[in-house]
Amino acid sequence: MELPTQNMNLLVTGGCGYKGSVLIPQLLEDGHTVTSIDTQWFGNALPEHPRLKNLKLDIRDTDAIPMDGVTAVIHLANIANDPAVELNPTLSWEVNVLAGQQLADRAVREGVTQFLFASSGSVYGIKDEPNVTEDLRLVPISVYNKTKMVAERVFLSYADKMQVHCIRPATVCGLSPRMRLDVSVNMLTYQGLKNGKINVFGGEQTRPNIHIKDLVNVYRHFLSKPHLESGCYNAGFENLKILDIAEKVRNKTGAEIIITESNDPRSYRQDSSKLVKTGFEPKFSVQNAIDEIASAYHSGNLEESENCYTVKWMRHLKLGSKD
Repeated sequence: MELPTQNMNLLVTGGCGYKGSVLIPQLLEDGHTVTSIDTQWFGNALPEHPRLKNLKLDIRDTDAIPMDGVTAVIHLANIANDPAVELNPTLSWEVNVLAGQQLADRAVREGVTQFLFASSGSVYGIKDEPNVTEDLRLVPISVYNKTKMVAERVFLSYADKMQVHCIRPATVCGLSPRMRLDVSVNMLTYQGLKNGKINVFGGEQTRPNIHIKDLVNVYRHFLSKPHLESGCYNAGFENLKILDIAEKVRNKTGAEIIITESNDPRSYRQDSSKLVKTGFEPKFSVQNAIDEIASAYHSGNLEESENCYTVKWMRHLKLGSKD
């Protein structure tokens, strides 16, 4: 992978989250200086490092975020997934959209030249097209999807003042120091390992997937090519039926698959040709994620806790609108 010719001063919001906890150590290894901003509601698994400033801050407190000399912002912070957003829609709009707008506005005023936004492949809604490309109409079906769509449009309104790259990842899978066990591949794999049973709801829905290490490399790729055209880029490379993922887990663990009817209509295939044309090549797979999770489980390095489940932990922290 081509890397930036010089080390950069980076701001990463949501740096202690599932993705940030894998991304930031890699950025430090690449030689960058990083400031992480995170509420640390889900803990802090980032290692200490002389080029890392790890700040416990809420991105809604925009003026408190240090941005002197920052070259690029990687904006990961958000209230993630449909059920978590439904738990407190007001908080989700504040964090996912309003705080993001204030962050982008401040970034422009501070001279930031590149803004990378972690959007979601779910902004498309339900699609009949065999391959979902970036030019299709967005018809988000949940509040979470809507916050991502609106945030994209807000950030792209600043594209005349800085390069804005909105990354629309597929469902992410794989190990992280801040582990999530409520995303499909991770959840099904852990069920198979722990219970010997895999609960599949429906199973015929097709969903795109991306390994967390590939997603980290997507962000590194854009940092290495800051002058790529502003816009939205899909990032998903394995379009698999949920049942196909369960069968991969069964082959690894020997677990029994239990199928229950589902009214979840979300089914789509993501086409990432636009990203590939910029020179990006994926290196990891769903099978890699399953193997890594199984290895960590058997070696005692995968510990389940309530904060592995976003909604459970938000309720524990009384972050729901009715808590």
